[in-house]
Amino acid sequence: MLYALEAGGAPSEQVIRDFWRELPGDAEGRAYADEIVRSVHSELEQTDERIREASRNWRLERMTRVDRNLLRIGAWELLRRPDVPRAVILDEAVELAKRYGASESSAFVNGVLDRIADDCGRADGDGGPDGSTEGSQNAG
Repeated sequence: MLYALEAGGAPSEQVIRDFWRELPGDAEGRAYADEIVRSVHSELEQTDERIREASRNWRLERMTRVDRNLLRIGAWELLRRPDVPRAVILDEAVELAKRYGASESSAFVNGVLDRIADDCGRADGDGGPDGSTEGSQNAG
């Protein structure tokens, strides 16, 4: 949805509505996906600034649209969802980059998100209030 939002320029609510009309998908993950789209879109400047700071030698505008939007999702989750463990966020972003990105996308996405996680103080054991990852939900 972020890809479509960026490519088409339609309002986020319209993109969300059109997406679910075309691809009904998993009802369980729908609310989380909608939250990501609305939140990343409303916090785009702050999220993009974090990505710029962490992506050495790469301008945001030069990144592929897939990489840029995977980084936005991962950065937003790292900054706003302490209930989702760092490792889950990075692993899911890397897997999506492998599936939908270019040949070097997964390493690039991993490196940038790892820097963002370090910069915002997210440790490997982050997850629940006690730092454990047991019982945490999947980020995707």
